[in-house]
Amino acid sequence: MFTGIVESVGRISAIERIGGDRRMRFESSDGYLAGIGLGDSIACNGVCLTAVKLYEQGFDADLSAETLNATTAGGWTQGQGINLEKALTANKPLGGHMVSGHVDGVGHLVERHEDARSWRMTLEAPASIARYIARKGSITINGVSLTVNEVEGCRFGVNIIPQTLTHTTLGALAAGDTVNLEVDLVARYLERLLSFRAGEEK
Repeated sequence: MFTGIVESVGRISAIERIGGDRRMRFESSDGYLAGIGLGDSIACNGVCLTAVKLYEQGFDADLSAETLNATTAGGWTQGQGINLEKALTANKPLGGHMVSGHVDGVGHLVERHEDARSWRMTLEAPASIARYIARKGSITINGVSLTVNEVEGCRFGVNIIPQTLTHTTLGALAAGDTVNLEVDLVARYLERLLSFRAGEEK
């Protein structure tokens, strides 16, 4: 589990194709990844990955065909900036919301514009997950926990404050760029619970 509070922006330093899968090396020059262990989970642009080999400043992770196809990871390139967050621990503040690192769908940025010192962004989600996005609810975009400002159909808006712009990769997004989306866990489980309840009533 994660919180959606990005703690470091690293980069992809190597990509190796192995069959239909890929092994990628993630590094962080600020020492954030020092001390992680084999098997640890790290959210990379919102995708929960497992450390399979360690280095002084980073780690390798294996990305399956499923991950490459279901997230933006299939288009990641060497040198690209990546939002990083280590897994939640018992003594860590829950500053964002409960995030699993299991991407629900790939959306895209429709447009962005300045709003005082912040940026307002409009994004479009796949129709299959749009019903889980609610005004004033939580959503994770490329691993960043954000509050939804407004919703219209499959499109929704968020506000990116200066702190988030400078400490994540969201400030580099341009119209048309794809993003990993994870909806609120509560919404998914609530729908599942209600579907069973409806079946029992029938």
